[in-house]
Amino acid sequence: MSVLASVLVGIVALLHLWFLVLEMFLWDTPLGRKTFGLKPDFASQSKVLAANQGLYNGFLAAGLLWSLYPIGAPGAATTIATFFLSCVIVAGIYGAVTAARAILFIQALPALVALALVWFT
Repeated sequence: MSVLASVLVGIVALLHLWFLVLEMFLWDTPLGRKTFGLKPDFASQSKVLAANQGLYNGFLAAGLLWSLYPIGAPGAATTIATFFLSCVIVAGIYGAVTAARAILFIQALPALVALALVWFT
């Protein structure tokens, strides 16, 4: 992977670590409610579900970070990054269709750009 691709993969991983923090720890705080446009009662009732979602974002971040420091066969970084970036893209498209269009630009687009750099640089 090129340095530019690695940097963008790292940025996508950091975004997902931030999503983990927002969803697992800040969901029902003023910052979490403002970020997701939630009313206090809904945030309180959905806190456990959000934490579960945050955990999955953490797994995506872990996989992306793993792709930056792969152990194994030559080309492992590209394969690992491709898998996890593809997961992020699918999740972003699904979120854009089912929750908020902004997710397409916040989650899927950076991953798509990173994937293009992984493949073509």
